[in-house]
Amino acid sequence: MRRSILTAATAVTATLALTACSGGAEPAAEESTAAPELEGSLTVWVDETRIDIFTELAEDYSDERGIEMEVVQKASGDIREEFVQQVPTGEGPDIVVGAHDWTGEFVTNGVVQPIELGDKAAGFSDVSVAAFTYDGAVYGVPYAVENIALVRNDDLVSDTPETFDELVAQNDDTGAEYPVVIQQGDEGDAYHLYPLQTSFGAPVFEQNADGSYSPELALGGAAGDAFAEYLGELGEQGVLDPAIDGEKAKQLFLDGKTPYMVTGPWYAAEFTAADMNISVLPVPSAGGEPAEPFVGVQGAFISAKTENALVANDFVTNFLGSADVQLRLAEAGGRAPASTEAAGQVEDEIMQQFADAAGTAPMPSIPEMGSVWQFWGVTEVELIQGKAKDPATSWNTMVENIQGAIDG
Repeated sequence: MRRSILTAATAVTATLALTACSGGAEPAAEESTAAPELEGSLTVWVDETRIDIFTELAEDYSDERGIEMEVVQKASGDIREEFVQQVPTGEGPDIVVGAHDWTGEFVTNGVVQPIELGDKAAGFSDVSVAAFTYDGAVYGVPYAVENIALVRNDDLVSDTPETFDELVAQNDDTGAEYPVVIQQGDEGDAYHLYPLQTSFGAPVFEQNADGSYSPELALGGAAGDAFAEYLGELGEQGVLDPAIDGEKAKQLFLDGKTPYMVTGPWYAAEFTAADMNISVLPVPSAGGEPAEPFVGVQGAFISAKTENALVANDFVTNFLGSADVQLRLAEAGGRAPASTEAAGQVEDEIMQQFADAAGTAPMPSIPEMGSVWQFWGVTEVELIQGKAKDPATSWNTMVENIQGAIDG
């Protein structure tokens, strides 16, 4: 008989009573390797963008395992904070679904538990596992990967140069209004400029051998100075313009006023819906090293206070981690699967091209990242606008301010 599937569209304030796994007789020696029988219940928190697909998945899991599932919808702006607040009180869900860059905050607050992927780790892309890795432990099971890349209007150009400077120079032949658009806005957009920055060898933090990050800043030094100078040059050439935000950049591309846009799958879906012929390519290098965009990974965390850890681990690792479920999530969310098996079965060409351009740099999830954003974008705007008399000095002042905020 199917267990009930409860979907709540508003916040749950009462303590969630979970049925713990019941004890049983000592198994016979010959049965000691058999998988334990699952019983009990799970509560899963998701935001409004995931409620429909996770309700369907919970129903399927309930049918397969006989586990009572409750899927609770939380507002995307509240779910992270509410999870941190409620878990220490013994309330909150068994599982929360969200972005990997919540990991550092969750771990430092003690609200999530490590997940032992074991041999299953090899079934996910390296960058997706690295994204959920903190202090050597994995705290989430990844299911989707997203990143920005270079989107090309194939009706305007058919060949893309290997370097960013050559791409800009290509416009002498194309004759478009803009050689490429990269959204900025009054306060800048360091996220969309990050591939150019990494191509100079100036990542925001040092990466560890396992792909996670140390709190040591790496965006300064000679590489950072060179990137700062380059931003000034792009601003002087009119390639970068703070007046062009995301919506303006999107419209310029839709209107055929530029052959290229650096963006993610969220806008690419609108381009294909408008019957544009597009291709998705890696961002060309500007500084000689690979241009690595930030990679965002979606996944599931297990509460440190869950009363049914055995079932929670089965749901996130064996069920959500399976190739067929990851393909369903990819279809629903428009993001490439984290599972390599599922990624190999993706039929959406644009989705696959974004995945091919992902690189190896997950968005840092360490708490120190919170000290970066307030200085980063505004400094880049000053450089683009030519307001910094000495770009390297301006950049180094930014680095010092970031370090001061981290230390303080």
